[in-house]
Amino acid sequence: MASGRLQGIFTPNLVPHDANGNINEPELRRYVDWLIDRGVHGLYPNGSTGEFTRFTVEERRRIVAIIADQTAGRVPILAGAAEANVKETIAACEYYHELGVRAVAIVAPFYYKLGPDSVLQYFRDIGNNTPIDVTLYNIPMFASPIDVPTVQRLSEECEKIVAIKDSSGDIPHMIRMIQAVRPNRPDFSFLTGWDAALMPMLLVGCDGGTNASSGVVPELTRKLYDLTLSGQLDEARRIQYDLVTLFDTMIFQAEFPNGFRKAVDLRGFNMGTGRLPQSDNQRSNLELLSRTLQCMLATHGFTGEPVGGCPVGEASAVDNAEVTRIVQTVVAELKRRGIT
Repeated sequence: MASGRLQGIFTPNLVPHDANGNINEPELRRYVDWLIDRGVHGLYPNGSTGEFTRFTVEERRRIVAIIADQTAGRVPILAGAAEANVKETIAACEYYHELGVRAVAIVAPFYYKLGPDSVLQYFRDIGNNTPIDVTLYNIPMFASPIDVPTVQRLSEECEKIVAIKDSSGDIPHMIRMIQAVRPNRPDFSFLTGWDAALMPMLLVGCDGGTNASSGVVPELTRKLYDLTLSGQLDEARRIQYDLVTLFDTMIFQAEFPNGFRKAVDLRGFNMGTGRLPQSDNQRSNLELLSRTLQCMLATHGFTGEPVGGCPVGEASAVDNAEVTRIVQTVVAELKRRGIT
């Protein structure tokens, strides 16, 4: 895979399971082709949406091997390579490099919440000993946070550290990182993992995103990306509204990422049952959620309506005024700085 700046929408791959709970390889290969055909810029296996902690080391490697083989260089792959310690993480980096993966994403140390000095040294050790480019993965709700000074130092000290994926959804934090890093590393990429803020993040200078919604509606995330970058903000804003509603429904109305798995089922795939055990009540709630998701997808022509139809005039879960305010504030600031 040729090198190049990480840009665009990278889909965090869900993994289909067969009846025995094992990786459903034929369905995974079909899913990869479907995503590429619908315009995603890259693929991102072994991320949070891909439930990487619920697979063994061997399974994680197998997932990336299947996706790399099926992709065959058509789009770049950003593979999650986080393991339990530095030694095993570097071993994963070496293996994915052999597969031709473009870069790896490595989450900051999780379970043990560490301070900035420990996070800096952790990534410094990896960055100085990896054969493949590294993307920092900041997800402070699950792992040790990566603060702005740490990102800046790593970008200046480690040539192999080429990007950060930030899933905090914090727009000012993203701005501070871009301001701190880009003057000395103009090639450094900034990706957002928070779908609800994709458009504002692109407007403040992000290069793209690793967005779980792109695994369900790749057509919409690609269109939102293209419209935002081309300055067609009114149309882009409408898509962002719809995406927030869908994203909120999938992430907040079921145990993550089961809402996303159920939505992909509705797009014509057999994702199987997730590895997290479910109670009878949870399974019933997922079936109710499936009907809601089907109605949302039907409004864009991605599915038919469920039997009995969909409710009319149901209130939107997204605060349109708030999204509009954020976008207008960002655009005004960019104009003030002479960027637009």
